Amino acid sequence: MKIFFSVGEPSGDLHGSNLIQELKRQHPHIECVGFGGPRMQAAGCKLLFDLTQFAVMFFLRVLLNLPKFFALARQAEKYLKENEVDAVVLIDYPGFNWTIAKRARRLGIPVYYYGVPQLWAWAPWRIRKMRRNVSYALCKLPFEEKWYRARGCQAKYVGHPFFDELVSHQADDDFIQELRDREGPLVTILPGSRTQEVETQLPWFLKSVEHVREQIPNARFAVAAFKQSQAEFAKAKIAEAGLPIEVYTDRTPELMQAADCCMACSGSVSLELMYHHKPTVVLYHMSKFLYRYAKWMVNVRYMTLVNLLASSRPFEPLSCAWAPDNPDCEDIPMPEYPTCTDKSVEVAMHVIQWLSDRQTYEQSVAQLATLSEMYGHPGASQRAAVFILESLTGTTLASNKSAA
Repeated sequence: MKIFFSVGEPSGDLHGSNLIQELKRQHPHIECVGFGGPRMQAAGCKLLFDLTQFAVMFFLRVLLNLPKFFALARQAEKYLKENEVDAVVLIDYPGFNWTIAKRARRLGIPVYYYGVPQLWAWAPWRIRKMRRNVSYALCKLPFEEKWYRARGCQAKYVGHPFFDELVSHQADDDFIQELRDREGPLVTILPGSRTQEVETQLPWFLKSVEHVREQIPNARFAVAAFKQSQAEFAKAKIAEAGLPIEVYTDRTPELMQAADCCMACSGSVSLELMYHHKPTVVLYHMSKFLYRYAKWMVNVRYMTLVNLLASSRPFEPLSCAWAPDNPDCEDIPMPEYPTCTDKSVEVAMHVIQWLSDRQTYEQSVAQLATLSEMYGHPGASQRAAVFILESLTGTTLASNKSAA
């Protein structure tokens, strides 16, 4: 059996690698090939191209890379035509992956979208593409299955693959303890996994650090960088600001666990912070144009996944920006600020309150612990792998029978 993968995000590369490992555990002779990243390659996927190097955002950057995307789409179609491929698995990366899905469907190859695009948030009209070109939508969030099924898609909730990685990751306990033993509370800064995010968000987090230090001089700060080039950028910006902030690469789980609280860029990282019960304030700064565009496009109440999980009305957008003192707003687990203005003071005030008010801090931890108990369970990779193999073979796997 041969499965073709198309994965373009660093997080998708991680989830793809876990899925490949589980597929191989269930079906040792399965062959995985396609577009992905280094983690998928290490898990046994034959890479035709490292697509994660094109983890781009926003229209202009996509436009500049269009010739390469077209060439890759043609390469994928050629491979699908010339080889016996049993299924195509897509992970995240909408836009390019729609092209792969369309070409696979034309060739009669079943398509599984693992970690479906959040169409319910920003592009509900694209559901037509999902219905037409995707055989099965494998959903990460509990409310997604109902949303997709109501719109005519074959959908299955398998859980969020992020939690599989959390359970399997072996953290460096000695390093965590070393960080905790130092004097002063630790605030971890998570500026994102994409270089563009880091360059955009980090300067605003540094402004928040300045405000926090005015109120809590002994507070310590550390930046979690996804790769070395981002770490070098962070060090340069920190030096310009004259702030005593440490920068680490490949230490994100440890920095989260060691932290008293965090400041984070919006993304699936919020699920990991929920899992570790870490009070977190979320910032996503953008240009005025993109902010207005997002306000017009987005169809959900919050940008943070944890807040959507906690909300009783996830598909009812707020009539005004969320604020902690607004009686019309819910008490969300992670204060969030999608903005085109300077919110560094607001971000800092949440950190200051958590570090100076024990009751408020413990209330936040308890709120996150409740959500983690409800939704923070591993097993998505296994459930997805079993579903894919069973639907392809028409048989029930032994491991699934025993689980039942």
